[in-house]
Formats: sequence, structure tokens, C-alpha cells
Amino acid sequence: MAFLIHLSPVLLVMSMLMVLRRPPVQAAMAGAGLVAVLWLLDGFMASAALAAFKDTAVLFASTALVIVPGLAFVILIERMGVNQALSEWVQALGLKRAELVMFIVLGLAPLLEAMTGFGVSLIATVPLLLSLFERRIALRVALTGMAIMPWGTLGLATVIGASLAHVEASTLAATSALTSAPVFIALAALASYLCGVGITRALVGLGLLFLAVLYGLSRWLGPEVAGVGAGLSVAAATLLLALYRRQGATALAWPRSAWPYLALIMCIVLLKGLNALTHLEDAWVVRGAHVAWKPLASPGIALLLVLLWVARGGGDRLLGALASRARRPLLTILCFLAMSQMMLKAGFLDGLVQVLSGLPEMTVVPLVALLGGLSGYMTGSNVGGNAIFMPAVALLPEASRGLLAALQNSAAGHAALGSLSIVMLVLGLARTSPEEEGQLVRFGFGLACLNTVLVALAGWALLAVQ
Repeated sequence: MAFLIHLSPVLLVMSMLMVLRRPPVQAAMAGAGLVAVLWLLDGFMASAALAAFKDTAVLFASTALVIVPGLAFVILIERMGVNQALSEWVQALGLKRAELVMFIVLGLAPLLEAMTGFGVSLIATVPLLLSLFERRIALRVALTGMAIMPWGTLGLATVIGASLAHVEASTLAATSALTSAPVFIALAALASYLCGVGITRALVGLGLLFLAVLYGLSRWLGPEVAGVGAGLSVAAATLLLALYRRQGATALAWPRSAWPYLALIMCIVLLKGLNALTHLEDAWVVRGAHVAWKPLASPGIALLLVLLWVARGGGDRLLGALASRARRPLLTILCFLAMSQMMLKAGFLDGLVQVLSGLPEMTVVPLVALLGGLSGYMTGSNVGGNAIFMPAVALLPEASRGLLAALQNSAAGHAALGSLSIVMLVLGLARTSPEEEGQLVRFGFGLACLNTVLVALAGWALLAVQ
């Protein structure tokens, strides 16, 4: 009975999101409020509350330093028409149908989403796909391409997840690349099938290239640049293939108006290189009770530097739009982080950990994948999904924690990108009818279920070879 009471905040959040269809911010506030009330009734401890407050503050600060400049960057590139220019550039490349599908779903969409997050890749891919394919196909391919890349916002969810699980961010990112591997290939194949292309050597080759680059960069440089590098490698390989086939007829010049993306990539790489050579990030470490954060290693620094360059006097107009756009996601994430930290410090997750610890590993793997998929789909955010269940993973035995943390990270990330919030963004960009809305919501839910199953299968395979 106590176990159910302690998990009631999670059940409340699930009910509000899935049954009552309330906005995530309301569900997060209700969940955090219920945890606080239960903790007061269950034997509130000031020292534990202070630890929860400190860790929540550190985790939220690390999140806000990426989300706030990230949203500002999104607003500026929308005003500059950057993604419209990208769409026109892709249409002018003259790629074959099979090349074009892979270029979008494994190249352009993951590249843009990894750099910015917030569904920004859809602003470029939805109009592009609508101009290239029949409407029903275009919307499904756009959603499929989104669900491929859970490393949005420069790997923010993976970095936060690593802090919550007490593992290295590079280790979590590399293992997550393996647990997500079947999703990359399966969704690329699904997009090809929807477009009438079928399975091709380009799909297999580019899918393996995407996975290899993602894994390698995650292992050696960390999650901040891994998604960007994977998408960029596929885009470059596709363009070089087209250039070779047409003997120079294809224009590869990057559109001039899209220079902010190149500037962001350069800043991220330079920041990584500077920290690797000088260990400058160690000069400033913000510590909570059980988590630590190095602000100078945050990709938010690169975003801020690019913003200073791009804004050039438009700051006044930007601040109003940024405040309106950032308030809701920041409040939602703050409440989910507070909820998870209070549940952890109050011992509310102990029952869940005991259940997981008492099961065979072959049973724990799909269960953690299911919890991850559920949390990601519920919150519409891989950061929010990790905030709910990753603290429970941190309490599991160290021998299996790395794999289970990756399962949570991958499942939450892929499910979040097929969630209702992402579907609503697609619908808004495409101005759809009520009938199309229902069809796309069901398709997104099916994608989330498929991805969760694929992540669980990858977990079983990795467990078997350990």
C-alpha cells in the first residue's frame, strides 16, 4: 500500500496527461505539489529537503543555460527565414527519391534537431516534404524523421540523465547510441517504405554511418556534438554521392542565409577543443548535494556566443518573445525535476527500486524501457522523462546501471519525439483537418510503441553479450 502511495504522484501525472489531457505544465505542478504534501505527512526532514532543493537548483540551472539561449536562437532563425532557405536549397539539389529521403530523415532533420531541439527541424522538413510528397505521406515521414534523433538541444537530456544516474555523460551517450541503434535503422526503413522507395543499399550504408559516427563522437567527445556530427555526416555523404554521380552538376554551396547553423557548429567544436586542451571547465564547478555541473562545459556557452553575433541590436524585440516562449517549458521542467528529487530524497522510489532489483535482468530490461517510453511520451520531453524515472535507475546495482540508464534515456527520447506535443507541432505547421489530426496522433503513438519495443530488444541483445 505504501508503495502505491509513494508512486501516486507519477500516477497523478499520467492520469492528467493521458486521461484528462491537461497540459504538461499543469501535470508537473500537480505532481510536485502532491509529493510535497505526502512528504510532509510521511515525516518531513529538513536536511533531505535542503538536499532536494540544492540538486533541483543545480539541475535546473544546467537545463536553463541551454534552453533559454536555444529558444532565443530558434526565434532569431525563424525571423531570418533560415529554415525556408534550407528547404529551397534541398529542393534545388536534384537528388533521387531514395537519396532525398535519407538526406532528410537521417541527415537534415537529425542535424537541425540535435543543434536546437524544440521541434525546430520540423519547421524546415514539413514544408519541404509537403512540396515533395503526397500530403498523408509527408506528414508521417516528418514525424518519423523527428523520432530518429533523441539527442536534441545539444544532448541536454543525456547530460541531465547522466547527472541523475551518476554515470559519465559520454558513457551514457555511447551506450544509448547502441540501445537506439535498431530505431535508427527501422525508422529510416519505414520512411523509405512510406515514400515508395523500399530497402536500398544507401539506406543500410547511411544508417550504419549515422550509427558509427554517433557512437564514436559520443564516446570520445560527448553527447553535445554527437547528434550534430551524425546528421552532418549523412548529409555530407549523400551530397557527395549525388555530386559524384552527376559529375559536378549538383550545387553544394550552403545557403548564405543559413550561416547561423554553421556558426553554432564552429562554436561548439571550438568550445570542446578549448576545454579538452586546457580543462578550463574545471575552473568553475557548481555543486549540489549529490550532483555537480560545469557551466563552462555547457553548450549553452556556444549558443550565447552565437546569439551575441546574430542578434546585433534586436535584443529588445527578442526578450519579449523569449519570455513568452520560454516560460512554460522552463516551469514544466523545473516542476518535474523538483518532483523527482523530492521523491528520491524522501525515499519514495525505494519501493520501485526493490521491485526492479528483485526481478531477473531479462525482465528488468523491458520494464525499464517501458517506464522510459511512458515517461517520455507523457511529458513530451526527454529531459522531463529522464527526470521522472532516472533517479530510480541511479539506485540500482552499479553493474547494470549503465545499460539501464541508457534504456531509460533512449526510450524516453524516442517516445517523446512521437508524443502529442510534437504531433501538434506538425499539425500546426501543416494546417490539417480534424480527420488528419486523429490519424497522425495514432501514427505517433504507434511510433512511440514501436520505438520502445526496439529499445527493449536492443537492451536484451546488449545484456546477452555482456
